[in-house]
Amino acid sequence: MHAMMDTVVVTLQIAIALVIFAVWIFRPSLNTNYRAGNAQNIFEEFAIYGLPKWSVYAIGGTKLTLASMLVVGIWYTQLVQFAVIAMGILMAGAVICHLKTKDDPLSRAIPASLMLAMCVIVLYFG
Repeated sequence: MHAMMDTVVVTLQIAIALVIFAVWIFRPSLNTNYRAGNAQNIFEEFAIYGLPKWSVYAIGGTKLTLASMLVVGIWYTQLVQFAVIAMGILMAGAVICHLKTKDDPLSRAIPASLMLAMCVIVLYFG
């Protein structure tokens, strides 16, 4: 059972990292069904949340660093707890931003909610 949970935890670490890399490296300029309001890219989305432009760079850089730490944490496990707690805090913030966006469907908060859930699982079982 312990070996199975270790596999699940490592798989989730990789999944979290891959999603972050995809969103922040490959898709920041793409329009998706999960962007707030009528945002066409990540900069417009942050503006809808009322966040300044510099926060896109700060949060993006932080998330990419934490995602990298989760990957490196496969071999250096002491990195995982900090990385997953910090990522979980950022994901909780993302969920709150989505939920506070007036007239947006709840479904737009699903990806951030799933990322938060994966962070909690990695923290608990890791």
